[in-house]
Amino acid sequence: MSSAQSPASLVTSQLALLKQLEWRVRHAVENVLSGEYRSAFRGRGMEFDQVVKYTFGDDIRDIDWNVTARLGEPYRKKFIEEREVSLLLLFEDSVSLQFGSGAQSKREALLELAGLVMMLGAVNRDRVGFLYASESGYTLKEPVRGRGQILHAAAQLLGQPAPVIENREAKIENSFIPWRLLAKAAPRHSILIWLGDFPPRIEPEGWSVLTRRYQTMGFRVEDPWDRELPFERILTTYDPVAGRLVNLNGASSAQRDAHAEWVAQRDASFRTLFPAPLSRLSVRTDQERLEALVRFFHARMAAGNRR
Repeated sequence: MSSAQSPASLVTSQLALLKQLEWRVRHAVENVLSGEYRSAFRGRGMEFDQVVKYTFGDDIRDIDWNVTARLGEPYRKKFIEEREVSLLLLFEDSVSLQFGSGAQSKREALLELAGLVMMLGAVNRDRVGFLYASESGYTLKEPVRGRGQILHAAAQLLGQPAPVIENREAKIENSFIPWRLLAKAAPRHSILIWLGDFPPRIEPEGWSVLTRRYQTMGFRVEDPWDRELPFERILTTYDPVAGRLVNLNGASSAQRDAHAEWVAQRDASFRTLFPAPLSRLSVRTDQERLEALVRFFHARMAAGNRR
């Protein structure tokens, strides 16, 4: 029997995958997204930050004439929007993510989505960090700048071992995210992207504080069966939450109604956490993740242009 991989070897094993993702991201930024990624993540804010010397090429509309007259040389107002973007990914790793009716589990697809977002930040010279949380604990990587450091951070995240599925019967799923730590993990006005399965739940304590401190977004990956049971088929599948095999009968109206009710509750909970339509993204496991991100940024950019 082979021994379990060490954390270092897990990180190393992810680097080849991340470099492939980086190539795809760089191609998308140069040929499709151009400046839309940055504009989409800048948000609406134009909060005043400080006064700085005017340099050639700056917008003359930002010149602070009072300070310019007092100091005898041109100064302009600088806004929060002009600061570099800091991305903080919150990856909530639950056993339910290990379900998959197709070639990929939800966890595999969500990790790929997280890697793509981190590579976007690296290509655009932003600061990127993550907080990985599971039942067994958490790992915090504060936002760093530079391709090499972000690549290593992404490899750390993608190399996290999946939660162990055992003795799941009657186990209560409690929140294992260190919310107080998260509130101090990145500078104010950073982008917080919460990636998870987002089952029906009540709003976490302190979430309102985080939404004031950060610009918050929610990204989730859905299996096709999350939306609808296979019609007129009886299937036996493994339920990672219950830790046992279950029978699904798509021809049963009772099962279909119960599933539809769960879907409605899950969607309502997701909308409660992220009320703005363009603050949440859902991608199916059988969809191309980078294409979904490009559409997401296009939509945010178009909405910003209409304001």
